[in-house]
Amino acid sequence: MTARTTLFPTGRRREPEPPPPPGPLSGLYASVVFDRPLDTEYTYAVPADLAGKVGVGKRVEAPFGKGDKTTPGFCVRVTDEPPSAAFEVKPLARVLDDDALVDGHVMALTRWMADYYLCGWGQVLHAVVPAGVRGNAGTRVAAFVEPVPKDHLPNPLPSVTPQQKAALDKLKKEGRPLEILQLARLAKCTTGVVGGLVKKGLVRKFSERVETEASGGRQPPDVSEGSGDSRPPLAIELNADQVRVWGQVHAALQTGGFRPFLLHGVTGSGKTEVYLRAIEETVKQGREAIVLVPEISLTPQTISRFEGRCGTVAVLHSHLTDAERGGYWRRVASGHVQVVVGARSAVFAPTRKLGLIVIDEEHESSFKQEATPRYHARDVAVMRARLEGIPILMGSATPSLESWSNAARGAYTLLSMPSRVESRPLPGVRVIDLRHEPKPSGKHFAVGATLEAAMRTTLKAKGQVILLLNRRGFSTHVHCQACGHVAQCANCDLALTFHRAKAALVCHFCGFETAPFQTCPGCSQPSMRYQGLGTEKLHAEVEEKFPGHVCARMDSDTMSKPGSHRRVLDAFRDGLVHVLVGTQMIAKGLDFPNVTLVGVVNADVGLHLPDFRSAERTFQLLAQVAGRAGRGDKGGQVLIQTFTPDHPCVTLASKHDFVGFAGQELAHRKQHQYPPFHRMARLIVRSEKEEAASKFADTLAGAFHEATRRAAGGPAVRVLGPAECPVFRLNNFYRFHFQVQSADTAVLHDVLRDVLAMARPPHGVEFQVDVDPFSML
Repeated sequence: MTARTTLFPTGRRREPEPPPPPGPLSGLYASVVFDRPLDTEYTYAVPADLAGKVGVGKRVEAPFGKGDKTTPGFCVRVTDEPPSAAFEVKPLARVLDDDALVDGHVMALTRWMADYYLCGWGQVLHAVVPAGVRGNAGTRVAAFVEPVPKDHLPNPLPSVTPQQKAALDKLKKEGRPLEILQLARLAKCTTGVVGGLVKKGLVRKFSERVETEASGGRQPPDVSEGSGDSRPPLAIELNADQVRVWGQVHAALQTGGFRPFLLHGVTGSGKTEVYLRAIEETVKQGREAIVLVPEISLTPQTISRFEGRCGTVAVLHSHLTDAERGGYWRRVASGHVQVVVGARSAVFAPTRKLGLIVIDEEHESSFKQEATPRYHARDVAVMRARLEGIPILMGSATPSLESWSNAARGAYTLLSMPSRVESRPLPGVRVIDLRHEPKPSGKHFAVGATLEAAMRTTLKAKGQVILLLNRRGFSTHVHCQACGHVAQCANCDLALTFHRAKAALVCHFCGFETAPFQTCPGCSQPSMRYQGLGTEKLHAEVEEKFPGHVCARMDSDTMSKPGSHRRVLDAFRDGLVHVLVGTQMIAKGLDFPNVTLVGVVNADVGLHLPDFRSAERTFQLLAQVAGRAGRGDKGGQVLIQTFTPDHPCVTLASKHDFVGFAGQELAHRKQHQYPPFHRMARLIVRSEKEEAASKFADTLAGAFHEATRRAAGGPAVRVLGPAECPVFRLNNFYRFHFQVQSADTAVLHDVLRDVLAMARPPHGVEFQVDVDPFSML
């Protein structure tokens, strides 16, 4: 069964066929951008037969490149002003869409993204519109029939068979067009009978694109209906902090206009209730809301909080098929969805009357995209809110230092919620110095004696335990004791991780796999040793040490199938699982009152990486996972195992002191000219040939020297490099990088544009520009 819907925008594409020869021109000209790393708009003449179809935000096909190959692109401007340059203007080949896929607000947003992130406008537009929309996934062209109006019936009326009369009567009784197949089923006849009515001029046949069962347009389980104004049976009474914060947010929603809020609330302070009330108020005003959450926080528990209170909710996540994603896009664009909840790409949802943007866990690094366009969803969301003149509410217990700095200088309004709901205390945190912890006996060593004793006490009291280890796999380091050979990826300068469940050594970057070594590949001795610790080995240790209790594991290895999050978390909530082991995906968004102990197995994972954000990320992870404890009447405690107990990010996280950490870290950043005090860009040169990459990196160094010389006299620009990347070879590419910093954003961009214009990579060499980089490896 298919649903016949009016699609807006349809993204409708006609069947592929050679473009017709160009006819008379209309006098209109269309500016087109293509999915290429080019900051150029190309002008095409609009044929007369396309004048009524072409429009801004629609896709078109036009001759482009060598051989004038017909290439799809986006129309970004239509004018009757001919181009000033004296060159031949080629005509458009065809218009691909009946309705614009991108409205004026998002068009302006993508133009800003292209300028700020230094990539092609066409590349941004291509990324913004999902593949399922561009390819009409989840739709099909269906043949419909409807009765011919009385004044258009043939005269005299032709005779009809009894079956034809029955089919015609059924169509008239329905009072709406029907698919030919549907009418044949209802009238219990063949499609030939309906075809006979068409031939006799009694019904009109036409084609229309409709949603299929597999598309989001059929409202599958991830689209939920709510009343929008409904409350839970027992309305939640706000505490003093929530009342104060909600008052400011409510006032902004009433007055309208761009108002960026940074909501800093400790874990368990009730930030979600403020989000929900703001969304309810937005929906009540007849407007829509976008809610951005990290992908790992898109748990059933998170989603259920929005369902039932916030109108019709669509949830966008990575497990959607192209058909489902395309269906959701069309439902949002047609006004059938009031609230869009999703990861970073949801910031581009085609809402009709956007009234609010909410970003939960705004500090999350997953909001940064690592492929072109390399945008940060938080910053794009702030710009979208500015362009549409609406409030934006960003919340976190551990805000990013960029947002904290924006609030300190008055660019954002800081809202504070320093206490937990119902006056519950924050959990006590104890730091365990692994340098002095007694060594566990036997083959297992992850859970120290102190943590093990605390786990036994907790489980005996019928409490539940969460153990965090932000490293997956079984053994993270495989080496030969005889010659020192280390098992490395064949494509990357990275060590392989042993996964016992799949009996393979795996590269966590490129996916390379090989069978475990029985003898050393270097010296052929049977002396390979499997060391290091991942969640798979931790899970095995817990099961061995606590045989009478159920332990479940949550990491990207075990949570890859749709529904896996829900199954594990439901079992944990129901008390069927006693110990939950996992990576950072268990550190956020979980609220289980019976969790009375949280253990951080190794706080040093990620702390000593060559990345200026490593301390900030470690503090955030420790503070977030600590917040999973003590959310019920039983209270809770947190134990952190570490070899660096005196590191500020560990000591201050143990005190729940974000303000103190932010002050120390910002002073360090300012001293070394790091963000948020200086803007930063990273350029990576890569090639499968090391010499080619090195040579072009030297060429770029010369271009930087010339560009900074031109910029002399203004704010300083600091260029570091070229140097080998910390991980020199990735996926068979040798990589060199530059780090460029300046206190002035405009000057930094001017220098980068000059360099990009002067240095073009040769064949076989690529380079990437990453503005505001998050990964320094």
